[in-house]
Amino acid sequence: MVIDMDVRELLFMGDSDLLIQQAQSEWETRDINLILYRQHVEDHNKQFKSIEFRYIPRFHNELADALATLALMIPYPGNTHINPLEIQVQERHGYCNAVEIEPDGEPWYHDIKKLLKIKEYLEKANGDQKSTIRRLASSFFLGGEILYKRTPDLNLLRCVDSREAERIMSEVHLGFRSQVSSVSDAQ
Repeated sequence: MVIDMDVRELLFMGDSDLLIQQAQSEWETRDINLILYRQHVEDHNKQFKSIEFRYIPRFHNELADALATLALMIPYPGNTHINPLEIQVQERHGYCNAVEIEPDGEPWYHDIKKLLKIKEYLEKANGDQKSTIRRLASSFFLGGEILYKRTPDLNLLRCVDSREAERIMSEVHLGFRSQVSSVSDAQ
């Protein structure tokens, strides 16, 4: 597909150090199937102005996993043009930007906390909703009465409701303003 699109420069990133090293001819293989693939790569290398192979460790490869999942979900008719994706890296997780006021008076994580604490779902939850709550709950941890979200780098983020989020943000901003004013007073 890349050749058909007339791409001249190619950056190939993969999470298998073995395959990257073999594609760069730094390591050899005795597997007959991999020898054929290696020959195929060498034949196509000549069609590019430049080609670079880069190893990305698996734990730094979340974006590739997400893109691969997307690629499997979307059927690709061969003659259709797909515009490139524009990806922006944010300074913090997306769920940190999505604090909303809860319409039912319960915090956004109420369903997850209830499942972890007493192993019960909401009364009106259907099968799909129960499955979603179970899937979401697998990345949370209940420590006493406090719910934490596990992050990929093994940190725990404390879950707060909208009122507590507002209180924390006010304290942070007040603390920041007082630090700025004390610095300017000292000058």
